[in-house]
Amino acid sequence: MSTSHKSFQLNTFELPRRAGEMKEYSLDIQVNENFGVNLISVPAGQTIEVDARLESVTEGILLSADVYAVAKGECIRCLDPVEIVIERKIQELYNYEPTNERGKKKKHDTEIDDLDIEDELMMQGQIMDLETPIRDAVVLSLPINPLCNQDCLGLCPECGEKWAVLAQDHAHTSIDARWAGLKALGSEDPDFKI
Repeated sequence: MSTSHKSFQLNTFELPRRAGEMKEYSLDIQVNENFGVNLISVPAGQTIEVDARLESVTEGILLSADVYAVAKGECIRCLDPVEIVIERKIQELYNYEPTNERGKKKKHDTEIDDLDIEDELMMQGQIMDLETPIRDAVVLSLPINPLCNQDCLGLCPECGEKWAVLAQDHAHTSIDARWAGLKALGSEDPDFKI
């Protein structure tokens, strides 16, 4: 599990721990590193906007949030810049830290299946770490192969120009490498063609 940046940590001290209590937050989270995948991501220094509603429930705090960000990258066909607006809704339950009857934190029971624990989001005292659900929402919204538009034709493999701006009859004369040596022999004769 990665260590979260402080910008993703939300202090919930204002939210009473009684079931049914609710508090709303508007957060602007500045990312310190590219937030996404290699081809397209929310660039470092950009802001992810989060409108969050926290509700106290018996087991913990239920987070319902709208996430908004702009990812930037390159078209995989023509290398033009691509911008994608991400708007996602997330909902996650953050469980309270387990306590014993006296209210003291329980020591972690190693008998419990570690896979179940890894899937659960836990409150860290009054701190709610929002990085994992926000990262999941952003990354799952990104295309695997970003395109500037669905009809992008890409680049000509010979000259590197965009097919979209080249004439329809655009072509390159290609000489079969096996015959290239003959071109030098007949270069003085104007009628010689390969």
